[in-house]
Amino acid sequence: MYFKQKSNVIFRNYESFGYITDNRNFGYKQANNDRNDIGDKIVSQSGAVFLSVLGEKPQTLDDLAKKISMQFKNVDIETIKIDAREFYCLLELDGFVVSGETLQECNEKDSRFSYKVMKPKNENKDCSPTKGFEKSTQEFFDEYFENEPQLTNLHIEITSKCNERCVHCYIPHDNKVNHIKPDLFYNILEQCKKMNLLHVTLSGGEPMMHNHFIDFLKKCNEYNFSVNVLSNLTLLNKDIIEEMKRNCLLSVQVSLYSMDSNIHDAITQIKGSFEKTKNAILKLKDNDIPLQISCPIMKQNINCYNDVIDWGKTHNINVGSDYVIIARYNHTIQNLSNRLSINDVKEVINQRIVSEPNYLELMEKEAEKKKNMNPEDIVCSVCHSSICIADNGNVYPCAGWQDYVVGNVNKKSLNDIWNNSIKVQYLRSLCKRDFPKCIHCPESEFCTMCMVRNANEHPLGDPLAVNEYFCNIAKLNKKMVLESKCNIL
Repeated sequence: MYFKQKSNVIFRNYESFGYITDNRNFGYKQANNDRNDIGDKIVSQSGAVFLSVLGEKPQTLDDLAKKISMQFKNVDIETIKIDAREFYCLLELDGFVVSGETLQECNEKDSRFSYKVMKPKNENKDCSPTKGFEKSTQEFFDEYFENEPQLTNLHIEITSKCNERCVHCYIPHDNKVNHIKPDLFYNILEQCKKMNLLHVTLSGGEPMMHNHFIDFLKKCNEYNFSVNVLSNLTLLNKDIIEEMKRNCLLSVQVSLYSMDSNIHDAITQIKGSFEKTKNAILKLKDNDIPLQISCPIMKQNINCYNDVIDWGKTHNINVGSDYVIIARYNHTIQNLSNRLSINDVKEVINQRIVSEPNYLELMEKEAEKKKNMNPEDIVCSVCHSSICIADNGNVYPCAGWQDYVVGNVNKKSLNDIWNNSIKVQYLRSLCKRDFPKCIHCPESEFCTMCMVRNANEHPLGDPLAVNEYFCNIAKLNKKMVLESKCNIL
């Protein structure tokens, strides 16, 4: 019997436990709307040993048992073989491992993501090799790394240059001028490997404007990072597609604003951009590269954003749409002239109630989860599990919050900034209790606290100054949920 780790899987060994995850959160789930799919697991210390010997090339159970026995010298080899077989079979049921009677059969079972497959194979969700870890993986990580937060997600803007000029963009167009130096990028990845990083997001500007974009993808693949590319796809070419196809851990997110080319091009301010982006999306689909379409809703496309959602459905591509537009990071707010009014938001919600009958029910369920807010809870994941780096080496909390520089990787290591930056420590010290208005707000469970929304829209960049626009949306959400319940009664 042969076993191997699937090619779309990442394993990290944290010594006292192991963590395994894959690209289904962006691949199968998004393309097939299967929200119950298992995408990651925490395994015990012994499970981490079993996984550490498993690679992407098939190995016999005998060979695997011999490697495992080096860590368990007091256990006989037959017992190890029995335990290993059971463990790997359980992980196979969850989609992380494949097996076969022959080497060829094992390799053939390692199927890639494909748009031709309408639904992924059903997986047994009752079998779990993670006894003792009943909490969600994020809850486990948050508790385990409470005093020493673990960086798992890094966003790198490899260039600030962009070939579009989107009217709602939070990056001032005058600042779109630089590329990251290749040596700096490779140095960052080397540091990330040592820090046990999992996910890298490559963005810009427009990342494909960087002459070393393909080389950057190759290096991310070598380091076994899950990679998400944020791009308008107007510069997509055959060489880029071929490199993307080689990485089973790669996914793409692209913005498409309308199926009316005039409206899309008016938002990007580049004539012909719609056709290039739409055609590139279809090319990625034809090449079975996982992608998601983002359709921000603004005044220009409020009457036609649903056409994008419908078009995505016909091609089995998930479309995410929302009305969250934040101010530019230099605190100029001209781009907010494109943002929906509260009445516009109400209209969007009414449209969703019609097209998604359980929309308000889901909103209420989410609110219920937030009802018992703990004042000591962290505000968000920034500087707890994620951080961003700009093309000039500046490190900042999250995409969009670029005027709050917490360090620079040209001067200090990422590890040093992550663990010792005074600004990072300050952000980590903030809890929900630092937002008394939110703590006592009767609509708090219908809102998501966000410091960059506050900071960018405040003249002095104060992250604690609550943004009234989103307060009003929370009030609207609650009102509509309550009204729907009254209508039912």
